[in-house]
Amino acid sequence: MEQWLVYAIIIIVLIFISLVIAKLMRKDFNIEANKLIGYLGGKDNIVNAECNMSRFKVILKDVSIVDKDAITKLGAKGIVEIDNQLKIIFGKDAKELKRYIDQLI
Repeated sequence: MEQWLVYAIIIIVLIFISLVIAKLMRKDFNIEANKLIGYLGGKDNIVNAECNMSRFKVILKDVSIVDKDAITKLGAKGIVEIDNQLKIIFGKDAKELKRYIDQLI
């Protein structure tokens, strides 16, 4: 077998392994969005949701039923509560979560 063919096979295998690892590392935002809606008290509790850079802002009917600890475990870097509004800092994932939540509510 020629040497260039061996190198080509090795490169193809490495690319395949990289793609598999990248797919496994990618978050499933649909599942994350479903969990977030549940932690926010369900879709009936959400009045409005917006996204601004790394922050996810949500206006709720009842803030007392929100599971803030679970939201933090989901990946939130911080939560600020003002009246019936939560500002949740998700970082770069905020826009993607907002997009999936819009499809679900």
